[in-house]
Amino acid sequence: MLNRIALLAMAAPRRVLALSALVMVAAAIFGIPVAKSLSAGGFQDPTSESAHATQLLTDKFHQGDMQLIITVSSPDGVNGAAATTVGKEIAAALGESPHVAQVTSAWTVPPAAAADLVSKDKRSGLVVAGITGGENDAQKYAKELSDSLTHVADGHPGVTIKSGGVSMVYAQINAQTERDLLLMESIAIPLSFLVLVWVFGGLVAAALPMLVGGMAILGTMSVLRLITFSTDVSIFALNLSTAMGLALAIDYTLLIISRYRDELAEGQPRDRALIRTMATAGRTVLFSATTLALSMAAMLLFPMYFLKSFAYAGVATVGFAAMAAVIVTPAAIWFLGDRLDALNVRRLFRRGPAPAAKPVEQLFWYRWAGAVMRRAIPIGLAVTALLVLLGAPFLGVKWGFPDDRVLPTSASAHEVGDQLRNDFTDNSATAVTAVIPDADGLTPAELDRYAAQLSKVAAVTSVSSPTGTFVGGGKVGRAGPTAGLAEGSAFLTVASTAPLFSDVSEQQLDALHAVSGPDGRAVEFGGIAQINRDSVTAITTRLPWVLGVIAVITFGLLFLLTGSVVLPLKALVLNVLSLTAAFGALVWIFQDGHLSALGTTATGTLVANMPVLLFCIAFGLSMDYEVFLAARIREYWLSLDGPTRQRNDRAVALGLARTGRVITAAALVMSISFAALIAAQVSFMRMFGVGLTLAVLVDATLVRMVLVPAFMHVAGGWNWWAPKPLAWLHERIGISENGREHDTEGREPVAAGVTDTGQRG
Repeated sequence: MLNRIALLAMAAPRRVLALSALVMVAAAIFGIPVAKSLSAGGFQDPTSESAHATQLLTDKFHQGDMQLIITVSSPDGVNGAAATTVGKEIAAALGESPHVAQVTSAWTVPPAAAADLVSKDKRSGLVVAGITGGENDAQKYAKELSDSLTHVADGHPGVTIKSGGVSMVYAQINAQTERDLLLMESIAIPLSFLVLVWVFGGLVAAALPMLVGGMAILGTMSVLRLITFSTDVSIFALNLSTAMGLALAIDYTLLIISRYRDELAEGQPRDRALIRTMATAGRTVLFSATTLALSMAAMLLFPMYFLKSFAYAGVATVGFAAMAAVIVTPAAIWFLGDRLDALNVRRLFRRGPAPAAKPVEQLFWYRWAGAVMRRAIPIGLAVTALLVLLGAPFLGVKWGFPDDRVLPTSASAHEVGDQLRNDFTDNSATAVTAVIPDADGLTPAELDRYAAQLSKVAAVTSVSSPTGTFVGGGKVGRAGPTAGLAEGSAFLTVASTAPLFSDVSEQQLDALHAVSGPDGRAVEFGGIAQINRDSVTAITTRLPWVLGVIAVITFGLLFLLTGSVVLPLKALVLNVLSLTAAFGALVWIFQDGHLSALGTTATGTLVANMPVLLFCIAFGLSMDYEVFLAARIREYWLSLDGPTRQRNDRAVALGLARTGRVITAAALVMSISFAALIAAQVSFMRMFGVGLTLAVLVDATLVRMVLVPAFMHVAGGWNWWAPKPLAWLHERIGISENGREHDTEGREPVAAGVTDTGQRG
């Protein structure tokens, strides 16, 4: 297939490029509007107890899918004429909307119930509305309603209104992400181009990877929009598709162009050089892309559509980047010919003729590999110890759920959240909802008895019973927004002082679950604390399967490439080790609040989805460099002669010499793409950017350039060992980087029954 692509590129380069341009334009027209169809949610397990409880509250009690909370503040107090007028007008306007299920406000409920809706200093009151429309539409309706109410305070000096609640958090995250995406592109694209100019020298050659990256990004947008017609997709997948599309396109194109130039430097004619390039570098690109795509597809095993969305985006991005690289790049190389090196900026700073190519033994990376292998054990142990030390903070990780604090402090939803946490006695975010799906035949006495038992749990201040008769924690529970009985189901609200995501909150949830339901009926709990528990459980129970799938895929594909069982095991261990620094940094910075949390609000927890996402993506990306390096080392291993130890070390040094510059340049460009995510104003995307940037840089430097040559020197001939049955299997279905296996007859056998080809004797 790759040979036919190369021949097609040489036969009809203009047609290939023209057709690619048409596909790119069509993808842009269809895909660019995708942001309007995406959602900021997807962190909750839709099959969990809390999700079922939330659905019952929406369907049977018309609680609304998301809350919209509006604060009305006045220096004259909530009972002043101005605040009362504004509050009642807002409540009335919301009540008339077809997208509002119910409205509660400090000015429209009895005084006893209004106490929880008034701030401690009596200057602010709340209007709480339940917005319908599901996770996608509720946030849009909330934004429209909020915008329509901005004029209400006009004519009332001193009165301020601010919008918050979950619906506004999601709406403002969506809007912020769209702005962040433009900012990220404006940073990543010009900086990446400058690095490519430095790598390639010519402006034309540097523009080619950018073109391939654009095709990958636009193609992924089209796929995401197509998927939105059948299921929910997270808006954060756009950030990944932009960063990864640019990074992978540059990786793959850089590998192909560099190999093409190597072939030309070795004296190959242009046609033979291009065919040879596609048979080697082209195959490596497809192999690497397959490994990465399958690793990212493992996230489909998680139930949250936030993680599923990154699987959709990741697989699509990798696929488009690889296809564009192996189809467009050879056609462009052939079409441009000598013009590929046109507009060479290096000539502007060079005096005299271009320097002659150095022998491979004089290249920096060849000498570097030799220096590392001469001190393999102490250097390897030192780097391993350093990475383990950097990863140590992750042992103290605490899981939490994203709230308004993921937004900048200037966002109204964040400001309202701070008001609720600091200025109001009861914070609805800490409340736990107890839903009884089957309440048919329950008497008021049984419901009150159950509420009384719940009120005895530690850190519970009151329980609102559907009967409206229960007194707990000094407060009267009343039927209405916080309790209800309808259509054979019932729910109660448990007010709590337990801080979210704390040990006290976890113990309280255990104690609430331990209380027997009224008349032995099943009870399902909701609320943020329960949602967080369900989300963490959904991840931890499926994580072994996800890790197992990734490990099997990685091991199997690397075995097909190398014919060894040792190198795939080495890759698994080193790839995990390369992530330690990133995982430790996430906890040390964003959970513990060091470095002032890089401009974000540290909450003392991490969103459980993010480390999992980081692992799956960064682990897959590290396979890119593993494949680049392992494929070239194996190519030399098969072509060299001599004693096993010297042959192995020579192959490692040559492989590193030929790929070191490419890997370093690719890692630098990829880190720029991911570092641009740090400019995002949504905190967990900034965290994601920091983690990916560190993971890529550590993998391309300490791991790929230090630990790999150190390990392969120590292992020697065992690098290429496989049991006899697997060796037989690889001879029949294995993948060779140079398309053929070399005859090994008459070569010197190596240790422990390993033949000179690395197969078991």
